[in-house]
Amino acid sequence: MIELKAELATVIMLGALIVGLFIGFPLAFVIGTIGLAVGFTKFGLPILNMLYSRAIDGVLFNYIFVAVPCFIFMGIMLERSGIGDQLFNAMYVWLGGLRGGLALVTMIIGTIMAATVAIIAASVTMLAVAALPPMIKRGYDKGLAAGTVAAGGCLGILIPPSVMLVLYGPMAQISVGKLFFAAFLPGFLLSGLYMLYIVLTSYINPAVAPAVPAQERAMPLSKKISMLVTSLLPTAVLILAVLGVIFLGVAPPTDAAGAGALAATLLVIVYRKFSWKVLKETCIETLRVTGFINLIVIMAFCFVGVFIGIGGGDVTTRFILATPGGKWGAFVVIQLIVFILGFFMDWIGIVFLVVPIATPIAKALGFDAVWFAMMICINLQSSFLTPPFAYAIFIIRGTAPPELGISMSDIIRGVIPFVILILVGSALCIAFPQIITWLPGMMIK
Repeated sequence: MIELKAELATVIMLGALIVGLFIGFPLAFVIGTIGLAVGFTKFGLPILNMLYSRAIDGVLFNYIFVAVPCFIFMGIMLERSGIGDQLFNAMYVWLGGLRGGLALVTMIIGTIMAATVAIIAASVTMLAVAALPPMIKRGYDKGLAAGTVAAGGCLGILIPPSVMLVLYGPMAQISVGKLFFAAFLPGFLLSGLYMLYIVLTSYINPAVAPAVPAQERAMPLSKKISMLVTSLLPTAVLILAVLGVIFLGVAPPTDAAGAGALAATLLVIVYRKFSWKVLKETCIETLRVTGFINLIVIMAFCFVGVFIGIGGGDVTTRFILATPGGKWGAFVVIQLIVFILGFFMDWIGIVFLVVPIATPIAKALGFDAVWFAMMICINLQSSFLTPPFAYAIFIIRGTAPPELGISMSDIIRGVIPFVILILVGSALCIAFPQIITWLPGMMIK
């Protein structure tokens, strides 16, 4: 064992983390290796028992985390049901005649699917396949079309049932149910800001988002209404089934997630898309995504355990609390750190590295725990849109049909306004904290 001062050990761990990420090693291996190496140097062999306990008891045997594979299964099943395509077709005939109508339809579908599909890759892929070709073929600006798909598809990480909130709650010792309902209004706020931007842009410059010709949308009103009801009703039932029982205090999020997985499977059966192949592929994909999340979570638990054990949490707390500007100066520093990390790290790593350190600081500064948690989560929306580590950008680039001619620069140009709108949404939640705190206060306990 080697005696390391807390300040030196903190610099070593954070410095090694930055170097490892820039070299390009996978995040889980970087934080796991750093945690094990520094922990062994500081504490010797007993560190293995500590890390084993944190991995098994903190993650694998944590009942709340069971909701993660259930929500993932639910989202993948819903993607296979084809309900997203039906929603797009129904909204298309209603709003396609407006300037920017197809972009508005894309954002509305992204918002609706956010409340059912908890997997960002699935939401962005679905919108890229269903919405990008119609927009580009009808003369939409490539940047606006790609930015709309990216921003709309990423709302699922904030609007419940969100896997991010399921993981955040136990780390910050906050009720996942409260986080779910704290996230609704901020999620809808961002969606509303996105749609306002689309409307203003398309009316200021009609060439970037022309209306769809009337003949392409011509059909009887009764059929329009039937398409809308049959596509919206099953989704509404599923959302109410999962989130309603949480809000009313009937069941905790984990039980509701299991019910949601079953309901999603029944929907696939009703839509006649169910087969053993679909079930097998859904289960395999659920295991793959859950395993990926668990690996990062376990390694992050180990890293944070060592980091706090060497006194890194105290060093970081003293540094942030010494920031000029009092509590709001410290708040800005934390938000800035999260925003910058979003350029280089996966959101899972950011949550499990930042939350255990930032939560005690927020408590010391006197911030409401749920409000502070939601501000971090809103901030993390930008991590999907800010390169070089931007999930949504790369998914669109890989999914968009080559004949559309969408380049990486088109996508990056398109997402920049939406990143700015995320910052605007954050500012509104600071100015009006009731946007976050009102719904959780209405929950039945």
